[in-house]
Amino acid sequence: MRHVVIIGSGPAGLTAAIYTARANLSPLLIEGWQSGGQLTTTTEVENYPGFAKGIMGPELMKDMRVQAERFGAEFLTGDVSAVNFKNRPFTLTIDGERTVEAQTAIVATGASAIPIGVPNEKRLTGHGVSTCATCDGFFFRGKELVVVGGGDSAMEEATFLTKFATKVSIVHRRDKLRASKIMQERAMKNEKIAFVWNSVVEDILGSDLVTGVRLKNVVTGKTTDLACAGVFVAIGHRPNTALFTGQLDMDEKGYIRTHKGTTTSVSGIFAAGDVQDSTYRQAITAAGTGCMAAIDAERFLEAGEREESGVKSC
Repeated sequence: MRHVVIIGSGPAGLTAAIYTARANLSPLLIEGWQSGGQLTTTTEVENYPGFAKGIMGPELMKDMRVQAERFGAEFLTGDVSAVNFKNRPFTLTIDGERTVEAQTAIVATGASAIPIGVPNEKRLTGHGVSTCATCDGFFFRGKELVVVGGGDSAMEEATFLTKFATKVSIVHRRDKLRASKIMQERAMKNEKIAFVWNSVVEDILGSDLVTGVRLKNVVTGKTTDLACAGVFVAIGHRPNTALFTGQLDMDEKGYIRTHKGTTTSVSGIFAAGDVQDSTYRQAITAAGTGCMAAIDAERFLEAGEREESGVKSC
């Protein structure tokens, strides 16, 4: 039996671990086989407060993990394969074998950017391929860029990137955008933005860094190469919440609904980071909600102890 079990090892999960450990709650963090969250796939992070010269994403995650360990957080490597949030104590099964019981749980499993699915995309991620203009746009000052997508996110990313790039080409598989009218108008009025209609990215070009994209016109079938220094994929994010279907209330896109801070539809279960945030999706906001979830969990446990003073400590 644990006071707190945290699922996820990105900025939200690790911050929750730091705060709950400092509160003497002896948290157990289940970090998955690929620990560290999305920041482990980035290179230099320049907008996380406290690092005047920036810090590499994997290094930041490593330092946060060490910090949590310093205060007594425990880590378990493995993937949560099943949960039962119907009754307390809650149960979590790791890799279909080990079961852990918890008085409270913090869900910080994050969200994953939906990839284009072309051969060189993964290899060049962090080397010209990005899913976050706010994070990486600064590195492309004076360059020509490509944004893939046709929704509000793509228009927002492209517009933001014009602060740095000399030209931004939006590649969209149709001849009409899915974005809201106001976002379309904003992008179309921007002199730095060009549109490549009825086209899909067949591959991303470059050896060590992105040098261009190979495009295929879905109407004519013609293939052309477009030079660029970076590709920003903006075709959406998918919250990592399949595990909690039927257990927690979610919105139509699968993001966990929270209220009164980080409280979910189940009393004693809290959610932090991108798993409940479809708007900001930044490391600092994820860390902020991780702090909130830790405090919410601590207060929940304290209230329970006051109500049931005879309950034994785990």
